[in-house]
Amino acid sequence: MSAFANLRRPATIAVAIAASLGIAACGGRERPEADLAAAQVTTIGVNSYLWRAALDAVSFAPLLQVDSNGGVIVTDWYANPSNPGERVKMTVTILDSDLRADALRVAASRQVNQSGTWVDAPVQAATVQRLEDIILTKARELRREAVS
Repeated sequence: MSAFANLRRPATIAVAIAASLGIAACGGRERPEADLAAAQVTTIGVNSYLWRAALDAVSFAPLLQVDSNGGVIVTDWYANPSNPGERVKMTVTILDSDLRADALRVAASRQVNQSGTWVDAPVQAATVQRLEDIILTKARELRREAVS
């Protein structure tokens, strides 16, 4: 039996060496370089350019909830110091990992102070559209800067 054990040991070493050489050969190939400006460049769950642009666009308001994996930014109520009788709250949702206009959704709520009570008021569609445009323009600028 000890003769069999003596033969088994060199066979085991030979198999281990062959496996090590096979694994080492796998790492020799170069991986293709990623395009840094690609819309998919992200370590978060959504497009990183849209995410950074959205955070920048709503940075004037206090943040209530930020979820980079789900792509949601919710601000708390913000009252412009020059108009303290009105306040707004915004929700920005990034829906995709591509830098596209339909990958972004902005919703806003507005309230006005009437006799000490905050009452809901309509938000003009142009206001929401303008914020979306600001975010998209900034995201495109960030992408352009990454290419340069």
